[in-house]
Amino acid sequence: MCPSLIKSISLEVLKNQDLCIEIERLIKNNHIMSTLTVPSPQPSPREDAQNLHRAFKGLGCDTGAVVNILAHRDASHRDHILQEYETLFSHDLRKVLADELHGNLKKAVLLWMENPAERDAIALRQAIKSVPLFDARGVTELICTRTCAQIRQIKQVYSSKWSSLEDDVKSHASGDHKRLLLAYINTTRYEGPEIDALLVESDANFIRKVKAGSSSDEAVLIELFTERSRAHLVALRSAYFTMYQKDLRMAIKDVTSGSFKNGLSAILQCAENPAKYYAKVMRKAMRGLGTHDTAVIRVVVTRAEIDMQEIKVEYQKRFKKPLVDVIHSETSGHYRSFLLALIAG
Repeated sequence: MCPSLIKSISLEVLKNQDLCIEIERLIKNNHIMSTLTVPSPQPSPREDAQNLHRAFKGLGCDTGAVVNILAHRDASHRDHILQEYETLFSHDLRKVLADELHGNLKKAVLLWMENPAERDAIALRQAIKSVPLFDARGVTELICTRTCAQIRQIKQVYSSKWSSLEDDVKSHASGDHKRLLLAYINTTRYEGPEIDALLVESDANFIRKVKAGSSSDEAVLIELFTERSRAHLVALRSAYFTMYQKDLRMAIKDVTSGSFKNGLSAILQCAENPAKYYAKVMRKAMRGLGTHDTAVIRVVVTRAEIDMQEIKVEYQKRFKKPLVDVIHSETSGHYRSFLLALIAG
């Protein structure tokens, strides 16, 4: 491998790695990428539990009060509210919310009240069992964008509530897409910053020679995209362009199709820029006739406390419209108020 290529890969990877490390540090220390706004100081969980109970009493639910409380409490505080409500009123707050709320607001709030692993498992189950058709994009998003540690937790929750995640994927997905999902679920990947430049070059050479429809080539693609680290995939895209003057995503699209192509693309995009990937998911969910509310809820609820600020920036940059404005125009009522409260920042 020529020194200039090694240098170009290394510089590109270092830039991406430094950015990822910095983002992770900011998220952990300052939550700067989160758009969740909370009062300072937050009311006590007991006070919130009592106010929620009052909102449920009488004729009809004071839905505005419920939204104003729950949309402005962080994950730890929401968990304490659940505990206090159970202690004070001997009821599971989630069951009360399920009885009192309706429609998309109910779906969004109930998902919001779960911890991340529970949330992902519930969303996965909904996508897998989606009627009338298996939601391939939703399942791809929830599996192919998660780390090994997150997937282990999701699998544990999923099996404790329903059945084996692997068995459900086997029953509902198909073809190379099914094989990709199963491999991603069951593969332990290295997730550190180091890369092997020779392996990067070897992978680039292999992809250059892949033939559309070749089952053996597709099997190796699955192995490559499910076993390589995110840092490796970032370096691979840079190396591929340097070696062949073509974008790696376009090269993959030339030799794959359908849900399999979307799965490989999701893995590659999230290795480089998860926020850009989620901005595209939101765009697909809200363009054309009708809104795919399940996808909107899934992204807003799962990313609000992680990187929604960055998603908003990417959405504005790519589609020339503020995400807040698009959600405002595509939703209504308390459902709209809840989503906007989570992402307004």
